[in-house]
Amino acid sequence: MCICINCNHIAQCNTYYLIESQHKQLHLSENPIFTPEGPVICVNISNNGNNTQTDWDLIECLSFVEKPNSWNLGCN
Repeated sequence: MCICINCNHIAQCNTYYLIESQHKQLHLSENPIFTPEGPVICVNISNNGNNTQTDWDLIECLSFVEKPNSWNLGCN
């Protein structure tokens, strides 16, 4: 699970912007200005016959500041 959803910086984070892009999701911000320190992204690749899926999750970040449900604040 991506820890970004509970981070205070999610709405302005350029690493989360990258993850949103990989998941083909709408962006919380079109011009993120925050660059986190030490993000670690885990990319899981699964293959089910003819279907290959990738899942991108940020699993560690030195800039993480806990603010539960932060992703929900930017979604309207």
